[in-house]
Amino acid sequence: MKFLNNQIEELNLKESITKKLKENNIITIKDVWSLKRKDLKSYNLSDSEINQIIIKLQLKGYDLNKKTY
Repeated sequence: MKFLNNQIEELNLKESITKKLKENNIITIKDVWSLKRKDLKSYNLSDSEINQIIIKLQLKGYDLNKKTY
């Protein structure tokens, strides 16, 4: 769970995605993890950008909506 407190840069997302998240005060991985796809859509993220976020989280053992594996 310590990983969740890290900065979103640790997910190695595209710079444009990181920028959009930061503009919406999404700073830590925990901030992203607690969101739903619908929330990310409201931040003007495309489906492919959202999918990239989901994949990067899953590689770390997490999923949107606060799910862990």
